[in-house]
Amino acid sequence: MNIYVGNLSYQLSSEELREAFEQFGEVSSANVVMDKLTGRSKGFGFVEMPDRASGEEAIKQLDGAPLKGRNVRVNEARPRENQGGFPPRRAPRRA
Repeated sequence: MNIYVGNLSYQLSSEELREAFEQFGEVSSANVVMDKLTGRSKGFGFVEMPDRASGEEAIKQLDGAPLKGRNVRVNEARPRENQGGFPPRRAPRRA
């Protein structure tokens, strides 16, 4: 089960995120999303738990709970949608 965690403290590490979820079961991965340019946290992350029941319990218990000074938002992650934007540029056709 893939879980979205929002409103994270900018000082929270991926390891601390993992530890918060491990109290509910096995955690396959925990990742705080970082800004590529600044190297700072973007304030959200993802946790993957192989057991759906454990994931649902973690969501239920942690949504709205304080984690390193901030009340986090926790829910099942939705699949990424197409980012939209402009289609790729193509070179003009030559006659």
